[in-house]
Amino acid sequence: MQARLKNPVLLIPGALQALLALDKSTETAELPYVTRKLVHLRASQINGCSVCIDMHARELKRAGEKDERVFTVSAWRETPYFIDAERAALALAEATTRLCDRPDPVPDAIWDEAARHYDEKALAALVVQIALINAFNRLNAATRQMVGAWG
Repeated sequence: MQARLKNPVLLIPGALQALLALDKSTETAELPYVTRKLVHLRASQINGCSVCIDMHARELKRAGEKDERVFTVSAWRETPYFIDAERAALALAEATTRLCDRPDPVPDAIWDEAARHYDEKALAALVVQIALINAFNRLNAATRQMVGAWG
């Protein structure tokens, strides 16, 4: 298998820098780095983005995360490895990634649980991060970017 096209963010001047600036803009919020990467990994699993799955699993490992947590992100509901705040973030990531799967894409119960664990700024950062990883996933999946071939 090979990519259909060089990664679009490398072909459009300023596109990658704009996405990276959006990512960096959320760093001032009180959203833990590991939570961001768990959300990135989960959305990427849902979207089938091999480039991002590989990247974010590696980032979690570099951040000191245990194999059990990295390997079970896709089954987070059935494992004891995640704290309530992470579970709320993962649920929000799933709902926001799968917008068309239900009549109310992000039910109040999911939103309210996330809001219980994150203040307004951190919740805003979480929503931006979920949107951002979905953008990266769609760029990579549409053009069939290959793991290890980024750049």
